[in-house]
Amino acid sequence: MNQTIQNNVNEWLTGAYDEETKLTIRNMQTEDANELADAFYRNLEFGTGGLRGVMGVGTNRMNKYTVGMATQGFSNYLKKQVSGEIRVAIAHDSRNNSRFFAEITASVFAANGCKVFLFEALRPTPELSFAIRHLNCSAGVVCTASHNPKEYNGYKAYWNDGAQLVPPHDKNVIREVESIASVNDVKWTGNDSNIEIIGKEIDQAYLNMVKGLSVYPDICKQQHDLKIVYTPIHGTGIMLVPDALNVFGFDHVHVVEEQSKPDGNFPTVVYPNPEERETMSIGLQKAKELDADILVGTDPDADRVGVGVKDHHGNWVLLNGNQTALLAFTYMIEARKEKGIAAPNDMVIKTIVTTDMIDDVAKANGVSCYSVLTGFKWIADLIREKEATENYVIGGEESFGLMIGNGVRDKDAVSAVAIMCEMAAVEKSKGRTLYEKLIDLYLQYGYYLEDLVSITKKGMNGVQEIADMMNGFRQSPPTTLDGVKVIRVLDYEIQKDKDLISGESSDIKLPKSNVLQFLLEDGSRISARPSGTEPKIKFYFSVKSKLNSREDFDQVTELLRGKIDRIIAELKLKG
Repeated sequence: MNQTIQNNVNEWLTGAYDEETKLTIRNMQTEDANELADAFYRNLEFGTGGLRGVMGVGTNRMNKYTVGMATQGFSNYLKKQVSGEIRVAIAHDSRNNSRFFAEITASVFAANGCKVFLFEALRPTPELSFAIRHLNCSAGVVCTASHNPKEYNGYKAYWNDGAQLVPPHDKNVIREVESIASVNDVKWTGNDSNIEIIGKEIDQAYLNMVKGLSVYPDICKQQHDLKIVYTPIHGTGIMLVPDALNVFGFDHVHVVEEQSKPDGNFPTVVYPNPEERETMSIGLQKAKELDADILVGTDPDADRVGVGVKDHHGNWVLLNGNQTALLAFTYMIEARKEKGIAAPNDMVIKTIVTTDMIDDVAKANGVSCYSVLTGFKWIADLIREKEATENYVIGGEESFGLMIGNGVRDKDAVSAVAIMCEMAAVEKSKGRTLYEKLIDLYLQYGYYLEDLVSITKKGMNGVQEIADMMNGFRQSPPTTLDGVKVIRVLDYEIQKDKDLISGESSDIKLPKSNVLQFLLEDGSRISARPSGTEPKIKFYFSVKSKLNSREDFDQVTELLRGKIDRIIAELKLKG
C-alpha cells in the first residue's frame, strides 16, 4: 500500500468520521486490500460537472463526507460571488442514497446561511434547471449519476442560469472544494429553518413551460389516441412525463408497469440507459404487443430520451441519438416555418460529435447552426452569449439529449418525449411514420450513418490507459482509414486544425478539450474523446453516401455499416 493510500486510511480511522465508517474500513483492511486501495488512492474528483463515483466508504467514493465537503467548497465560492441572499435549489433522482445526499447537501448549504429550496421527493434533472431560473436562485445541485450502473451516484452543480458550471466558475469552485482540508472544515448542521420544501407548484410551472413548446397542439388534439408506450426505467420520469403527455393532449399512454416504480437497484436492467436495446427490451415488447405508434424511455434522472419506432419493414427498432436529434431539430425548424412562427434570427446548437446532417438541414432552411464542445453546459454558454441577438430554438447532442426552448438550460427528456410524440402525431396525420420521415430526410440531404464505440478502463490504471490511447493517436495519427486519405486532424487540446494536404494549421475557436477528430477525403469523420463523467474513452464514427431511392436504403445501409466496421477494426478498437 502506497503512502497516499495509507495516509488517507489513517485520517479516516482517527478523524471525525462515524464509527460505522471506521468499522467498514477495518473490515476492508483484513478482507479486501484491493477494494481498500481503490477507495482511498485518490480524492473523488470534483470535476467541471461536480462529483460522480461508486458509492461507499473512502476518499474516492460517493458518501456523506465527500458530498458534504463538496457542498462546503461550493458554498464558500457562492459567498464570494453573491452579494445578498444566496438561494440554492436541490433535487435528486431515484438512486440509492440520493435523498440522503440531497438532505446532506441541503443541511450544509443551510448551515452556511443559504436559503435552500429542497424538492419534497425525487424530480427530473431538467426540473431542477427550470427551478433555479423560476425561483431566481444563485445555484443548484441535483444528486444523480444519470444513466450509470446502480453502484454509482453523483452530484451535479449548477449556476444561476440553470446551466452546469462553465469558466471561470467551474475551475474556481473546484479550487474551493479542493481547499477543504478535512471534514472538520464542513458546517454540517444548523439553520434548518433556511430549508423550504417545494414540489407541486414547481411541477405545474414546469409543465406550463413544456406545454408552450408545442408547435401543433391542434394536431395533437386530433391524434389524441396516438398509441404511446413509455418507460421511466425505474427513474424520475414517472413524476412528470405522463403529465407532460397529458397536457399535450395524448390520452393513450401505456406506462411499462415492470419499470414504472422508482427503484435505485434498477431490477429489470443492467444499465438504466435508454440507448441500450436490452434496457428498452420490455418497452419494445410492449410496443409490439399493442401495435403502438411510438416507444419512449427516459433514464433515471430523465435527461436522456430513447425512442423506438417501426422501421420500413415493420420491425421495432431503437433510433440512435443522432437520428433522434436529427428528427427533433428538423421538426422544430420545419414546423415553426410551416406555422409561420419562425424568426429570421432563429438558431440551433449541436455538439462537435453530433451528426453534420443537422447543419445541412439548418442551412437549407436559413437557420444558423452552431457546433460546441460536448456537454449541454456549452450549449447553454453559447445561448448566454447570443441571446441578445439570436433566438434559440433547440440544442442537442448524439448522447440521447435534447434541450428545446428557453425554459431549461440542460438536457430535458420530459419535453423531448412530448415533442417526439407530437412529431409522431404530425407524421401520422400525413399517413407516414417517423422512420419514413427519416428516410425522406436521407433522400433529400444524403444518408449519414453514425456509430459509437465506448471502451471502459476501470480502476487505478484506467485513467492512465485512456491517456496513453489519446497520446498514441496524437503522436501517430492515421494517414488513411479504409483506404481513404485523412485530410484534416483537429486537436481541441491544442486548439489546432491541421490540413494534412497543405500542411497549414488554423486555430479552433472553442475552449480546450481533450478531443481528436480525423476528417477523411470522402467526408467521413472519426472523433476520439475521453468521457468527463465515466472511466471511458469514446470513439464516434460518421460516414455518408448519396441515397437515390427508398429501394436502395437497405443496400446503402449495409455499405455504410461495413465501412464503419472496417475503420473500427483498422483502429483496433474491438478484440
